[in-house]
Amino acid sequence: MSVREITRPTRRQVLAGGVALAGGAALGGLPGIARAAVSGNGRTVEAGAARVGLLGANWPETDVWAFDGRVPGHVLRVRRGEEVDVTLSNALAEDTTIHWHGLRLPNAMDGVPHVTQAPVAPGETFRYRFAAQDAGTFWYHPHSRSYEQVARGLFGALVVEEETPPAVDRDLLWVLADFRMTREGAIAEDFENRHDLTHAGRLGNTVTINGQVPDRVPVRAGERVRLRLVNAAVARGFTLGFGSLAPAVIALDGQPVPVHAAPDGRVVLTPGQRADLILDIPAEPGSVVEVVDGHYRGQDYRLVSLAAGPDAPLRTHVADVPALAPNPLLAEPDFERAETYVLEMGGGMMSGMSSAIVDGQDMGLREMVMRHGLAWAINGIAMTHDYLAQPLMTLGLGRSYVLDFRNDTAFEHPMHLHGHHVRVLRVNGEKVPHAPWRDTVNVPPRGRAEVAFVADNPGDWMLHCHVLAHQHGGMMGLVRVG
Repeated sequence: MSVREITRPTRRQVLAGGVALAGGAALGGLPGIARAAVSGNGRTVEAGAARVGLLGANWPETDVWAFDGRVPGHVLRVRRGEEVDVTLSNALAEDTTIHWHGLRLPNAMDGVPHVTQAPVAPGETFRYRFAAQDAGTFWYHPHSRSYEQVARGLFGALVVEEETPPAVDRDLLWVLADFRMTREGAIAEDFENRHDLTHAGRLGNTVTINGQVPDRVPVRAGERVRLRLVNAAVARGFTLGFGSLAPAVIALDGQPVPVHAAPDGRVVLTPGQRADLILDIPAEPGSVVEVVDGHYRGQDYRLVSLAAGPDAPLRTHVADVPALAPNPLLAEPDFERAETYVLEMGGGMMSGMSSAIVDGQDMGLREMVMRHGLAWAINGIAMTHDYLAQPLMTLGLGRSYVLDFRNDTAFEHPMHLHGHHVRVLRVNGEKVPHAPWRDTVNVPPRGRAEVAFVADNPGDWMLHCHVLAHQHGGMMGLVRVG
């Protein structure tokens, strides 16, 4: 495997569109949960403009949109069963909301403008209150013009702690994102780029961990780390290899899974997805483990290095990794009575879709793109930006369903269903080990994914691609439950 080694971003690298992984100070500032988190109960979060140092000390600060002036926003933390109570204050010059990605909550708290709430206008506030039913790693972001607002920096993590967390030496959180930067170190303003719309989405040229371009993360030889990963990028997928380490997967999208080694030692996260890992650092002082991202063919690069200091190892023998306790009340699908819906996904360049239904009328793809900024469809229907379409599906409350996603496009589509988790049964006809519960399921190019769930949360819920240019471009729809 050829790995690109880029240690410090230059203006040429940023302009050329290569992934810039900065040097500068070692990131003791890739903080763990205990150092970075604030309570998610009784807090006001402000969305507004800010200036932050995304690229390191050798670059000027970057104009961003941020929660509380930080990218990412504060890590919000509660315990399972406690209330999340957050008031959004909008200091932007446009509408916004907060969507609580992956959380099972009442429909009115889901944060989708014109569907579950009125958008929060400039200068206005909205209070979100709901019980945190599930322990796990989640995140929050706007659902209003999210293709731009998230790309400017509006996102953050929410951690719901278990009653009895696993015994580890450190609990670390990495929020992964990427930004498209200009040669001056500013975020590029081409948010309506038609190439992004019709291809793989807005891929940035600068990857960050917790809002900083990473280099080395100091670790202790022989320590056990819980690493929480969140993919908050608007389009970029990550396939992370951990060198000599054998990461143990303990949760996906916040839901516990049987403890297992990451397939081929690599952890795949498409936009919106999360994973909780246990890493046992080698008991060798001075050892260095490189974390390499190989999601895109021929574009492998070193994301960050885990560097053990000279201190004696904390331990030399590795204990078994304990499983997390399951979250309660996730109803298992009744496969004997389950009804199946086929969801055909079309559009974009290099697909067979020549037209789709837009506002009830058949429209050619070129006209869709030029007049409406639409290029994608589900079952031949491209949902417009006002969210006022009729539901794709109307489901009976408490009934079981299988969703059969069929991707007739040249690009992957991480499909996110709000308000629910689904069992991932098969991808491209092959059974998925452990049939994990997920809220975001990647459907590979020209591929297929089959999932099952119980429609147990009433309301109108969004189903959409989490490549946010694809969502904005029509690959979204409503699922009505009850």
